[in-house]
Amino acid sequence: MTDSYLKNYADAGLYLMQGRLTPPEDGRFQSFPRSHWQGEIALAAQVPLRGIEWIFDHYGMGANPLESAGGRAELRALLTQAGVSVVSICADYFMDCPLLRIDAETLAERVQKLRWLISVCPEMGVGRVVLPFVDASRIAGSRDRADVLAVLGEVLPDAETASVELHLETDLNPADFRELLREIPHPLVKVNYDSGNSSGLGYLPAEEFAAYGERIGSFHIKDRVLGGGTVPLGTGSADFASLRRQLLAIEYQGDFVMQVARGAAGAELSWLQQAVSSACDWLRGTGDLV
Repeated sequence: MTDSYLKNYADAGLYLMQGRLTPPEDGRFQSFPRSHWQGEIALAAQVPLRGIEWIFDHYGMGANPLESAGGRAELRALLTQAGVSVVSICADYFMDCPLLRIDAETLAERVQKLRWLISVCPEMGVGRVVLPFVDASRIAGSRDRADVLAVLGEVLPDAETASVELHLETDLNPADFRELLREIPHPLVKVNYDSGNSSGLGYLPAEEFAAYGERIGSFHIKDRVLGGGTVPLGTGSADFASLRRQLLAIEYQGDFVMQVARGAAGAELSWLQQAVSSACDWLRGTGDLV
């Protein structure tokens, strides 16, 4: 059943993290493409992709169409014209403006921002928000863990009203992530699994999936060198053969989002066409990654 799901998913097309189809802006590896977001939608169909994981970050504030009713209407029209979709939002805003280790007034403002972001999701047909707790927003101890649980508890009523899942991306080891999830067993709280982040940290897929596999709701396809940065698929430490076995074992039924390394500026389309082809072969159980 799941093997058929993975093959059919590859045939229907993957999603792509926003910004990868255009040159990086201001030297940023990943950010909302302030100058190119409209053009990127049209390019997505040429890869081909089924859709984009939209980025909401501090860098894009003032230019992101999610911020206004008119902008959201323009975005919906462009998506319809291109035949691609946005079903998820990567809330990188909370890496720039963490929900942890801040005073009560600042926390209240940022929680309100998250509640607003959740509230616009139904209008856009978005079913999940990915919340990154890595780098500056990483969960560093028991106090941070308690604060994350408190924030989630505060916004879950909004998520329930909007029917929006909250997918947590963390750098926690498998045991600690499992314990965090056990403290909030809500069906709308799930895991965003990032194959690159895990391989860069030296985590083993079998141990991660054994710890919380049933909570994985979305998957970022990426490769990283152990202790290093993002590299082209198949050239880093990610064990894609094991990852496919784990996906089959848990009967995974979620989405796959390409969050791959960048190629040469100006050659984004051809670079991604090759990367997507490789990732689709992996899902089918063929190619160099298995």
